[in-house]
Amino acid sequence: MDIKTKLRRFKFKLSHDFFSVENVVLILAIILCLTWTYQSILAMSRNWELSERLTAERKNLELLNIEVETIELENEYYASDEYQELLARKTLDKKLPGENMVVMPENSGSAKSKHQVIAIETAEKSYSNFEKWLQYLFPSF
Repeated sequence: MDIKTKLRRFKFKLSHDFFSVENVVLILAIILCLTWTYQSILAMSRNWELSERLTAERKNLELLNIEVETIELENEYYASDEYQELLARKTLDKKLPGENMVVMPENSGSAKSKHQVIAIETAEKSYSNFEKWLQYLFPSF
């Protein structure tokens, strides 16, 4: 067989067997499914990142609200009569009539260490990537 005949046979098989209507539709369907799957994964990934950022911002907002409340309470304390009296006693050596000043010695090292407060660290549980996905897909889980 010569080359022309082989090329014609190959061209015929290519156009009738490989590029048939069913095969072209199947290839297009596979391409569409892969594109849809890829775009869905991208959207889920973006939603996950936005959800994590929203959670972090809510925590930050809550922390700022607590700081604001603390500062407001400090302002109320500094405006109170008790603070004004303590400040006058401390800085101006003022006292009420009939009071006597008593100077106490500094605390010793054993007295200072007698009632130490132990700080308890609260650490957030770290979740694996699989657990994070489960929480994202099934919030009640």
